[in-house]
Amino acid sequence: MELLTALYLFPFLYVAYVLCKRALRKRDQCCYMLQYECFKPPEDRMLSTETCASIVFRNKRLRLEEFRYLLKTIVSSGIGESTYSPKNVLEGREASPTLNDALEEMDEIIFATLDKLFDKSGISPSEIDVLVVNVSLLSTVPSLTSRVVNRYKMRPDIKTYNIVGMGCSASLVAIDIVQQMFKVQKNINAIIVSTESMGTNWYMGRDRSFMLSNCLFRTGGCSMLFSNNRHLKHRAIIKLNYILRTHLGSDDEAYKCCYQKEDDEGYPGFCLTRHLPKAAAQAFTENLKVLVPNILPLRELIRYLLVSRSWKTGELEKVGKGLNFKAGIQHFCIHPGGRAVIDGTGKGLQLSDYDLEPARMALHRWGNTSAAGFWYVLGYMEAKKRLKKGDKILMISFGAGFKCNNCLWEVMRDLKDRNVWEDCIDDYPVKNIVNPFMERYNWINDENLSFVRLQ
Repeated sequence: MELLTALYLFPFLYVAYVLCKRALRKRDQCCYMLQYECFKPPEDRMLSTETCASIVFRNKRLRLEEFRYLLKTIVSSGIGESTYSPKNVLEGREASPTLNDALEEMDEIIFATLDKLFDKSGISPSEIDVLVVNVSLLSTVPSLTSRVVNRYKMRPDIKTYNIVGMGCSASLVAIDIVQQMFKVQKNINAIIVSTESMGTNWYMGRDRSFMLSNCLFRTGGCSMLFSNNRHLKHRAIIKLNYILRTHLGSDDEAYKCCYQKEDDEGYPGFCLTRHLPKAAAQAFTENLKVLVPNILPLRELIRYLLVSRSWKTGELEKVGKGLNFKAGIQHFCIHPGGRAVIDGTGKGLQLSDYDLEPARMALHRWGNTSAAGFWYVLGYMEAKKRLKKGDKILMISFGAGFKCNNCLWEVMRDLKDRNVWEDCIDDYPVKNIVNPFMERYNWINDENLSFVRLQ
């Protein structure tokens, strides 16, 4: 009788053992963010309206038509007068940058943020097991990760990854790499550094599709500390719940819509084509088809199926139409890549001005800082004391390739650090995000100037 009872109980005990083992393994695979530190450049790098104008007028290749295009673009960009420029551009050396300029720019951003990160977290460089550095437009030998390892004398068994060419969504690519490492190793710490090399990639030609990058991109960066050690859970600020990456590189139009190349006159730069909005909408749609069932509650999915049959692609404003994303998400961290991207994503997800405020204000204050842009947006939310324990944050990014990478975070405790926004958060949100360029330089649009050459 006892043998028969044991035979009956064995399958149930085995199932319970397997379930417990999986639960414990999953607990050790959690991706916790313990700390992040955004870069604030020195005040003498700030780009006022007059400074921007002097940089533009230095380019003697520009004609009246290009000046008018730049004025229109900058006025409608959503960028204010408090963004920052690389040192060599302010010094008038944008036409002939050196490798030392690039390395000096990277060292300043990376080491300043890492010094503060180690100091605030109490974690020493010798405790770091994984290091990921992403800078899309700069590849050096030795790599930037090696410069970090050398500077902080990190352990010889550290795993390093140097990411280039991933564009504005590189932060989430790096986070996915760290998460995969967390699945196979217990109790490890990881650091991600996200920034961009701006000073040596300033466009000096007059092709409009290349000039847009000069208007939008600014100096910035961020260093982040992650861990899967459950004993550090009480120190975590957010936890990664889900991440999904979508790549449309097989589509020629999407692949070429964000492209680093030389223009017809031989000037190198970063080209943004008219196919970009279509590629973004298509990538976003494909991403959401998989992402939505994993982040929204069942009741919202059922409601949506009853009122809609399919999703259509082609316009960013129509992506996700009919879905109530606020049913399971409290905050939306949209990459501040530009006013059109923020507004288009907001319309597609039916978000309010309150939801879009962090991205808009980050764009206004810091500009497009490439892959680091997310963390200035997150910093705004935290400085405004919006983030409460249990809240969900959806991060939305687009990048060259063409990629759409999105992830869902859970807030682990009430957050209220004023961080990099310390000296200006009380001035935000600004009511009028239109910068003063039109007021000061509207004379460029005077029809009489069409008959003269600007010197």
